[in-house]
Amino acid sequence: MDSSSSDVTRLLMIASEGDEEALNQVLPLVYDQLHALADGYLRQEQAGHTLQPTALVNEAYLKLIDQKRTQWESRNHFLAVAAISMRRILVNHAKHKKRLKRGGDRKRQALSDSIVLGQEPDIDLIALDEALHGLAKIDARKVRIVEMRFFVGLTVEQTAEALDVSQATIKRDWEFAKTWLLREIRDPECQ
Repeated sequence: MDSSSSDVTRLLMIASEGDEEALNQVLPLVYDQLHALADGYLRQEQAGHTLQPTALVNEAYLKLIDQKRTQWESRNHFLAVAAISMRRILVNHAKHKKRLKRGGDRKRQALSDSIVLGQEPDIDLIALDEALHGLAKIDARKVRIVEMRFFVGLTVEQTAEALDVSQATIKRDWEFAKTWLLREIRDPECQ
């Protein structure tokens, strides 16, 4: 762990004890990584998206500092929660945009394995979010792994450390989750 990671973890531990200023000191240390996450999410969106990476980071960060009861464990835990927050913001934004389009049912798209891995643009975040909710009913850990690997971009090793499980478990659960999500998104009637 480099010094900035240990600094972030130390500040998050202090913030967990109720020191709001410590949480404010975290943002400059993780801002570039949060901005890169937001930029990655928005590159997957359709062209002309109204949110910009900086706005997405700011909105997610505001949600994070409002969480008074969170027991921050590490930098990876913070980034995972930030990724979940960004995902929810983008899904809510997409749902709001759909409501504004009078009528017009959303089209489900067949997703390839590369889309689940984040290599294709134009992901239907609403369909992915619905599939993740379905997966959560089966195994919440697999959803956390998807959030950390896909949304945060953590490695197998970092995800294993954050969840305190073996790397083999992460690899096995990641493969299961990708397969399950692809099936659910391709055939929504499976739900």
